Amino acid sequence: MTDARNGGALTDWPRYIALYRSGLLHEQARLLKECLASCVLCPNMCGANRSDGEVGLCRVGGAPQVAAISIHPWEEPPISGTRGSGTIFFSGCPMECLFCQNYPISQLGVGRVMDAAELAEGMLDLQRRGAHNINLVTPTHQAPFVVDALLEAIPQGLQIPIVYNTNGYERVEILRLLEGVVDVYLPDAKYSDPSAALFCSGREDYLEVNRAALLEMWRQVGPLDVDSDGIAYKGMMIRHLVLPGNLSGTRKCLEFLSSHMGGNVWVSLMNQYFPAYKAFDNPPLDRKITEEEYEDAFRLLLEAGVDNGFAQGPDTCEFCVSPEL
Repeated sequence: MTDARNGGALTDWPRYIALYRSGLLHEQARLLKECLASCVLCPNMCGANRSDGEVGLCRVGGAPQVAAISIHPWEEPPISGTRGSGTIFFSGCPMECLFCQNYPISQLGVGRVMDAAELAEGMLDLQRRGAHNINLVTPTHQAPFVVDALLEAIPQGLQIPIVYNTNGYERVEILRLLEGVVDVYLPDAKYSDPSAALFCSGREDYLEVNRAALLEMWRQVGPLDVDSDGIAYKGMMIRHLVLPGNLSGTRKCLEFLSSHMGGNVWVSLMNQYFPAYKAFDNPPLDRKITEEEYEDAFRLLLEAGVDNGFAQGPDTCEFCVSPEL
């Protein structure tokens, strides 16, 4: 594998190639599969025997279940770049967000079951189509299947970064089994108050779990690194979706990130909330955020001393680099 970042010389990224060559990736796959027998992949640790096809709390059994494999042009610029991000939308979810905008996929089971070879072929096809990366959307509960697919895809030439796009509800123990597999972590920091997490997502332990997970991801990959074209090849960027009535607890979220990771942390401050799924029956989630609410959140981002990141303009999902950042 050659790379223009280093004058065409062999580089350490993606790291999963070296893991495969050393045999360590096979061991990581084995350990992750063991977690399926009495499932402990996510913080729910529901104990379902997914190895035998039992469906877990995530609504997925013992095989990959995927809703879509496509090129996505509208992620943050270091992720989508000029050719798009190769997204794989996994069915099911460890959380139960009232406002989930992808609820047919996450909550209602939309998607089809496939095997590791099919998932690997999907990754390779995204690479052939020019995707900058493989963007795993909500992969937490399907991590063993991802690594199985990599074992199939790497000897066939897969060599673009793996992006782990997660709601941030992750077990540190499982993240450690993914070290070296993931090049770019793209987690959420959704809440700073357990009561808000319980109300919005049914997970009172989200804050504790999420912060431990963010620190583990940071330990593994550090701040976002981009190549000469501005495309991320390693590191972490944290998403924070501003919610109505400050249910997202923006100030405390940003203060945590700044105090534990410093000014080098990348933050994507998202303005794209709209009511979906069960939000219409649960105010204040039944409305969009106001312009003033987003402006307040943006001010807090600046006050937190975050120097790198992205903001969104009013009524748009398009990301831009703020002049102030």
